Amino acid sequence: MSRYTDANCRICRREGVKLFLKGDRCFSEKCAVDRRAFPPGQHGSVGRRKPTEYGLRLREKQKTRKTYGIGEGQFRSYFVKAARTKGNTGERLLQLLETRLDNIVYRLGFAPSRKAARQLVRHRHIVVNDRIVNIPSYIVRTGETIQVKEKSRQLDCIHASLSAANQRPAVNWLDLDKTTLAGRLLEAPVRENIPTPVQEQLIIELYSK
Repeated sequence: MSRYTDANCRICRREGVKLFLKGDRCFSEKCAVDRRAFPPGQHGSVGRRKPTEYGLRLREKQKTRKTYGIGEGQFRSYFVKAARTKGNTGERLLQLLETRLDNIVYRLGFAPSRKAARQLVRHRHIVVNDRIVNIPSYIVRTGETIQVKEKSRQLDCIHASLSAANQRPAVNWLDLDKTTLAGRLLEAPVRENIPTPVQEQLIIELYSK
């Protein structure tokens, strides 16, 4: 499976919007999007070309995929699954992305970014319903409890992330107990309660052609 190893800030500059891939740095004056608001590369400072209709849809898909840090094949499989489910395909797609374990860990504030959340999961610091789960793509179901493993509750990185989490948009479909470092998925998030700035209709139009 391919893995992106270049600077994360280049992704945000390419998309022309903050994707909050670097945690607290994205809220500081060091943010690359604020300092260099043009695409990366030798000719980036020349300016952005006017995108075609296909280009608009492609960039929206790429922006969404990179926001959640998943590969092309996996993203497409999520879309296929969402399209086969009754209801709004765009909303269902975002629900699948938002209920991934790594994203839930990020939303609860246990990690400063989704990439850091994925690392916490991979290193077996996260417990779901009293069982260690080290698969970032695990889909959390309504009512399940996500908790930091008891031996990992003293990690400085987790407490530092929780202290800075108030800078992020709050979501009302998660319940957090900071004392026990445990959270619970109250319900599947609806579109208006998902703070990711995505035009999911453009993604549907891209895949529908």
